[in-house]
Amino acid sequence: MNQDRYSRQVLLKEIGIDGQRKLSEASAVVMGCGALGTHSSSLLARAGVGEVTILDRDVVDITNLQRQTLFGEDAVGQPKAEVAERQLRQVNSEIAIRGVVVDVTPENVEGLLSGADVVVDATDNMKARFVINDACVKLGVPWVYGGAVGTSGMVLAVHPEGPCLRCVFPTLPPREATPTCDEVGIVNTLPSVVASIEVTEALKVLLGERTTPELMIVDVWSGDLDKIRVAKNKSCVTCARHEFYRFDG
Repeated sequence: MNQDRYSRQVLLKEIGIDGQRKLSEASAVVMGCGALGTHSSSLLARAGVGEVTILDRDVVDITNLQRQTLFGEDAVGQPKAEVAERQLRQVNSEIAIRGVVVDVTPENVEGLLSGADVVVDATDNMKARFVINDACVKLGVPWVYGGAVGTSGMVLAVHPEGPCLRCVFPTLPPREATPTCDEVGIVNTLPSVVASIEVTEALKVLLGERTTPELMIVDVWSGDLDKIRVAKNKSCVTCARHEFYRFDG
């Protein structure tokens, strides 16, 4: 581990040299490589997390360049995960970086996440997040939920014992209740803010520190930051009853 590279992080009492060693021995999976994913994977790699895996099925589109920071015009049409891996190898050659072009499903998710110390959500739909939630609770892996659309976003650190995402959203919200960036747009400053909060929570997990217990909601346009206390649902289908990959409630 090159201590000069991480000297500004080592100076922090929250991390220090021992914490930096922990990060260098840790592994993180970033689920998705869009706006949140490019920011999150970059921050994890720059922080010196020893192994960073990026999962994504899509290719770079010209509309992505407004907010997805690992891509340039020359990457249009190429698989996002592969481009991200190449770019991040230039950022930090000391760590293991792996980009995997894959469509994550209930059938393959456990194999993809097994062995991870933390999972960072960078997907763009609630069904995919339910899949992550179920797999992480089943595998005993902490994960960080993050969403960003329009001018606002949400972050929640989830531990396997709960409360989990299903405690907050017991069933899949109706499609019209969860608009996408394709439908309502997104200000390009938002993903960097949400991803920064997500990765901060992920670093706390890797360092063995207490994560923020509330659902954090931020609006970069109004400047508002709210926190909502989340309680475990004793009848939660996932973290209480351990019934996995059910999307009907």
